[in-house]
Amino acid sequence: MKVVDFSKTNSILNQYVSEIRNVEVQNDRLRFRRNIERIGEIMAYEMSKEFTYSVKNIRTPLGIAPVSTPDDQLVISTILRAGLPFHQGFLSYFDGAENAFVSAYRKYKDTLKFDIHIEYIASPRIDDKTLIITDPMLATGSSMELSYQAMLTKGHPAEIHVASIIASQQAIEHIKNIFPEDKTIIWCAAIDPEINEHSYIVPGLGDAGDLAYGEKE
Repeated sequence: MKVVDFSKTNSILNQYVSEIRNVEVQNDRLRFRRNIERIGEIMAYEMSKEFTYSVKNIRTPLGIAPVSTPDDQLVISTILRAGLPFHQGFLSYFDGAENAFVSAYRKYKDTLKFDIHIEYIASPRIDDKTLIITDPMLATGSSMELSYQAMLTKGHPAEIHVASIIASQQAIEHIKNIFPEDKTIIWCAAIDPEINEHSYIVPGLGDAGDLAYGEKE
């Protein structure tokens, strides 16, 4: 399974990642959300290179111009709520895509133990389409696994792209074991080495949902 780690390549994307990690910058919610969105835009551009293309003849005021454009039918699926600005970044570039939303949350048994629950899904049919599942933080990979299983109730995609901003190495290995190897690509802005006892990515950036939209009870 192909894993793309953008942190290994020098690009402006790394600047946006540095700002969402930086404790002196990240508490500006507007800037935090916009940086998440920017990362989604850059990732969408790079991801588009993996699509299937064909040449279309486009009529201009002065003649016909052959242009190679994507043929993929896209569905962008996002895990709420932290995924919303990330989703918007992809949608800004893939503006003709269909959209799906999955609500996944941690239900804690105590301060360290929790289960992942899927509460809500809104999605079109995904049969034979290109499915992009976005979640800015992949800590254990459990939310992504359950979201994928929920999406499979809507059909079976032709291709799958898993997009995250910061993932743990543990989550990457989990996704590689769960998703079909022959049709999945994992895209990450950075891959961090570990998670702590609360299943937060280290060094990570904290709680992306709280940073984007404020703390919850």
